[in-house]
Amino acid sequence: MDGVLVHENHMVPGADQFLAELRDNDIPFLVLTNNSIYTARDLQARLKHTGLDIPVDSIWTSALATATFLNEQRPGGTAYVVGESGLTTALHEIGYILTDSEPDYVVLGETRTYSFEAITTAIRLVAAGARFIATNPDATGPSREGILPATGSVAALITQATGKKPYYVGKPNPLMMRSALRRIGAHSQSTVMIGDRMDTDVIAGLEAGMRTILVTTGISTPALVEQFPYRPTAILPSVAALVGKTKDPFAP
Repeated sequence: MDGVLVHENHMVPGADQFLAELRDNDIPFLVLTNNSIYTARDLQARLKHTGLDIPVDSIWTSALATATFLNEQRPGGTAYVVGESGLTTALHEIGYILTDSEPDYVVLGETRTYSFEAITTAIRLVAAGARFIATNPDATGPSREGILPATGSVAALITQATGKKPYYVGKPNPLMMRSALRRIGAHSQSTVMIGDRMDTDVIAGLEAGMRTILVTTGISTPALVEQFPYRPTAILPSVAALVGKTKDPFAP
């Protein structure tokens, strides 16, 4: 989502035309984000504010992917959650009970204000045997004042205190890509992953068996690609370059 369809709370020019063409051609799509703070409905409202009208069912977050994973692993389980409404709502909707009393899992997501008390509780529960899950490994997140510690940084703190590493569900884990594919009934061979990051988007798509497109409207540049041992299938300046080519994005 960020860096592909929107950038600094503004629509990437041409993103609306790209999405309109997908709809006109009956091409199913999902908008993905590693951000677990917001619900899909929250993100729909944010995108609409930028000029992009995307259905709730077409938004897939690391929180939703985490809830899907836990529901498959241990249906009707219990969890202690460090996170915001995007994560707690997703777990409630699959029937999980949120508790700090001998939970099956400690689930760590992003929050605007990490509580020392909540992190301490998480450490004690993981040390006592709760399974450790994190929505994504992103170490930092952006803010107007500068970078903020994110899920990966807090997970490292809990790991240092307990000796137990989390299982990360979100990108670059291809599990998130596969759950997204199932969500729209798609096959990896006929699906394209479009992202702005080599270290999360492109590698996740690659490992899930998809062709990948890197757009340079986010943090990556063509020069940065050369630093990685893998490459995207194509590099484009933005999704606007796909307008007129959504049926065959790799046509010359």
